[in-house]
Amino acid sequence: MADADVGDAWYGDDPSVNRLQERAAEIVGTEAAIYVPTGTMANQIALRLHARGAGHLVVCERRAHVATTEVASSAVLSGISYRGLAGVDRGHLTAEAVARGLEPDAYFDVEVVDLVAVENTAGYAGGSCMRAEALAAICRVARSSGIPVHLDGARLFNAATTTDADPAEFGRAVDTLMFCTSKGLGGPIGSLLCGPAAMMPEARQLQILFGGAWRQAGSMAAAGLVALENGPKRLHEDHERAKRLGAGVAEMVPGSLDPAGVESNMVFVDVRPAGLDPATVIDRLHDAGVGATPTGDGHVRMVTHVDVDDDGVDVALEAWREIAASGSGRSQA
Repeated sequence: MADADVGDAWYGDDPSVNRLQERAAEIVGTEAAIYVPTGTMANQIALRLHARGAGHLVVCERRAHVATTEVASSAVLSGISYRGLAGVDRGHLTAEAVARGLEPDAYFDVEVVDLVAVENTAGYAGGSCMRAEALAAICRVARSSGIPVHLDGARLFNAATTTDADPAEFGRAVDTLMFCTSKGLGGPIGSLLCGPAAMMPEARQLQILFGGAWRQAGSMAAAGLVALENGPKRLHEDHERAKRLGAGVAEMVPGSLDPAGVESNMVFVDVRPAGLDPATVIDRLHDAGVGATPTGDGHVRMVTHVDVDDDGVDVALEAWREIAASGSGRSQA
């Protein structure tokens, strides 16, 4: 990062940023890409590119990141709302569900859906992974109605690792996609919005409009290049550690999760059947040096990544063992 070639990314003359954008597009099978600070910004730029106007709809799984964490951003920045569908395949949309979601308004026969948004991995479903064939089927249904598809692939490379797919299989199927160089790939900051070259000038304009233009961003982009080249090769290690963590917690807290449901690098633990309080459990884990977050539906969420090694998993399991044995995470209600 200290030795990176830098320029002014605002004007498109930062060589490290340009190399990262070119390499990202090449790997995911699109024509071009732009490097932005966050995944949310990448998603919001894509949504604005595809949306025809305020009051129009995006079809997505009802718990998708764009329709929950990002919902206010979509409303403020683009006037977009969502037609949330219940995922029927481990939190993922299916082609059949999308076909129903694209039906015109029953009373006025008005077509108000501008976009289908798909998330892979599905964060709110514990990091479950959609296969490339399932995404291709969704895209065929959407295109038969003249609707584009955007892929929120914040952890796309985790999904590709689990399903033994080339990331380009996902990229070639959709109209636009986003992935993060942070998260599983291990970079410090930044995400790539990838798609047709013809869309990138407007995407850059929106990046500036949304306050995300960079100056000497090459220092971060250099780290992103390292993450992009080296990160995917080690994601299987994160997945193996997540599976070990999930299996251990399931044994100590019966009924809290199905270890077979740990598909990538996330472990979601429902502590309520054991009479444990999620907030108290998270506090106890924090005191033991284990990071965990609430999901909003009563689960405790843990994520394995480049900074979590085998010893770190052992620390987490020991913390869960003490919580299970002491019952100190039990609700006081």
